[in-house]
Amino acid sequence: MKSLTRFQLSTMMFLQFFIWGGWFVTLGTFLGNENNLDATDGQISMAFSTQSWGAIVAPFIIGLIADRFFNAERILGFLHIAGAILLYMMFQSEDFTNFYPFVLGYMILYMPTLALVNSISFYQMTDPSKQFASIRVFGTIGWIISGLVISLVFAWDSSEGRAEGMLRYTFLMAAVASAVLGLFSFTLPKTPPSSKGEKVTISDILGLEAIGLLKGRNFLIFFISSILISIPLAFYYQNANPFLSEIGMEDPTAMMSIGQVSEALFLLLIPYFFKKFGFKITILAGMLAWTIRYLLFAFGDTGELVFMLILGIALHGICYDFFFVSGQIYTDSKAGPKIKSAAQGLITLATYGFGMLIGFWVAGMVSDMYLLADGSHDWQQIWIIPAAFAFLVMILFAIFFKDEKIEKKDIEI
Repeated sequence: MKSLTRFQLSTMMFLQFFIWGGWFVTLGTFLGNENNLDATDGQISMAFSTQSWGAIVAPFIIGLIADRFFNAERILGFLHIAGAILLYMMFQSEDFTNFYPFVLGYMILYMPTLALVNSISFYQMTDPSKQFASIRVFGTIGWIISGLVISLVFAWDSSEGRAEGMLRYTFLMAAVASAVLGLFSFTLPKTPPSSKGEKVTISDILGLEAIGLLKGRNFLIFFISSILISIPLAFYYQNANPFLSEIGMEDPTAMMSIGQVSEALFLLLIPYFFKKFGFKITILAGMLAWTIRYLLFAFGDTGELVFMLILGIALHGICYDFFFVSGQIYTDSKAGPKIKSAAQGLITLATYGFGMLIGFWVAGMVSDMYLLADGSHDWQQIWIIPAAFAFLVMILFAIFFKDEKIEKKDIEI
C-alpha cells in the first residue's frame, strides 16, 4: 500500500472517530445539565437510542445505495457534510423537543459511515488481516484526542464549563470536523460500488441468509448472549460520563479516554488469549469484566477509592475486545465464505441495533428509578443492576456454551 494511501486512510479513520468521540461521550452530561437542555433520564435514553436506530437503518443505506450506485468515498463525503449541518443544528437547539430530530437524523447518517470507512480501507489493501489494524488504530487515537481536547484544552466538562453551558460547543467542534472529513472524503482513493448491476434483496441487506447459523446450539447461545450483554454495555455509554461528572471527578472525559487506550492494548492480546485459553474462556473473561467494572463504579468514589473508578474505566479493553471483537472472530469462523458478510451484519444488527436499543431504554428507566429529590442519583444502586445482569449472562453462557477450537487463521488481528 502506497504511503499516500496509508496517510489518507489513517486521516479518514482519525476524523471518523474524533467526530463521534467529540460529542457522544458527553451527550448524557450535556442533556441532563440544567444550563443546557435539562433533559430527563428518559429523554437521555431516547437520545442515546438513536445510535441503535441508526444501526438498524444503516444496512439499508449501504445495501440499497452504497453497494449498488455510487462510489463509497463519495457517499462518505455526502453523509459527513450533511452530518455537519445536523451537528450544527444540535449545537443551536435550546430544548430537547428541537434537539431530538437532529440527533436522530444525524445517527441515521453517521452509522452507515462506520461500514463505509471499512469498505474504503479494505478495497485499498492487499492483505487486510495484516494492514487494517495499523489503519484502524488511528480511529481509536482520534476518539482519545477528542476526549483530551474536551477536558484539557477547552475545559468544556469542568464544573465551570458546565455552569457556563460550554458542553454545547462539543457539537460545534464535531460539526467542523465532520465538514472537514466530508470534503476530505472526495480526495480519497476511488472505491466503486461492490454490487453494481446485481439484484440485492432485503434478505441480503439484513443478513438473513446467515440465519441458518442459529440452528447450531453454540452459535444460538452466543447470539442470544450477544444481545443480552449489549444491555449492560448501553449503561456504560449512557451513564458513565454523567456519573463521573455528577460525583465530581476532575476532567471525566479525559479520564474516560483511558478506556480507549485499554481497548487498543487488549486488542493485541486477543490472539494470545485465544491460543492460551480458548474462545469460551476469553468470552467469559469479557463478561466477568463487565460485572467487575460496574461493581467498581458502584463502590468507588472520588476520594481514597478513586482508583476503583479509574480501574473500572481501564477495564473497557477487556469488556469490549474480549467479548465483541472475539465474537466477530468467532462469527467469521462459523460462517462459510458465502455468508461471512451476512453473518457479521446479523450480529451487528442484533447487538448495536436491538440489544443496545433495549439497553438504552432499560438504562433510562433504571436511572429514573433512582433519581433523588435533589436531582442527583443513587449511583450505587444504578450500577449494581447491570453488574448483576452481566454476571447472570456469564453464568448462563458458561453452562450452555460448549467450548470449541478456533482455527489459527481465523484469529489474526
